[in-house]
This record gives sequence, structure tokens and C-alpha cells, in this order.
Amino acid sequence: MAHRVHQAREDAEFDFILRMSEVPVLAYFTGTWPKAIEPCRVMDRVVGGVAEDYGGRLTAVRADITRCPAARERYGITGAPSCVLLKEGEAVAHGAGPMTVAEIREFLDGHL
Repeated sequence: MAHRVHQAREDAEFDFILRMSEVPVLAYFTGTWPKAIEPCRVMDRVVGGVAEDYGGRLTAVRADITRCPAARERYGITGAPSCVLLKEGEAVAHGAGPMTVAEIREFLDGHL
């Protein structure tokens, strides 16, 4: 079964995904300004592969920081790409900047 990355198009959708998830959530925040576009595209592929690898142990959600300002503020996101691992809505780990598959697995394995 394929595990997709959910797309939160606004704060209400982001919050809904968090409430509905029964497993930890990997939230990664993207941006659309020129310097952020390529690193965020790389993270799309990385997080997509990791979501597939971790299957039902993880929910992944992508949120643009301009479309989800409340989530950005709540989790202290200052740039894109950035990752936050959430358990029951609470941040347990933060990562900033583009990450490789190995780095994101290490990030997750230390906290799942």
C-alpha cells in the first residue's frame, strides 16, 4: 500500500490532519520564493520516499509556510524547508534546511 504525503493547503487542513493521525506526524514546511523552490522540491522526493518506507508508523504532511501561518508560528518555523516531528500535536524534534534520506531517517529514528 502506498503511503502518500498529505498536502495542507491552509491551517485548518493542517490541524485536521494532525487530529486524525493516530501515529506521529512528520510535518515539513516549504516555501515558494526563488531560493526555497529547489531545496523544497528535493525535500518533496525525500519525504515521499521516507513516508513510503515508514508506512503506517508515520503520517507525512507538507505545508507551505505562507498558506499555513498559524502552524508556522506555533512550531517556530523561520525558513523553508524545515521539518517538525509531532507526537499528539506536540513538537518533539525540529530540523532546518534540506535533508538527505539518511539524515531524515536518523532524525525520525531518534524520536519514533
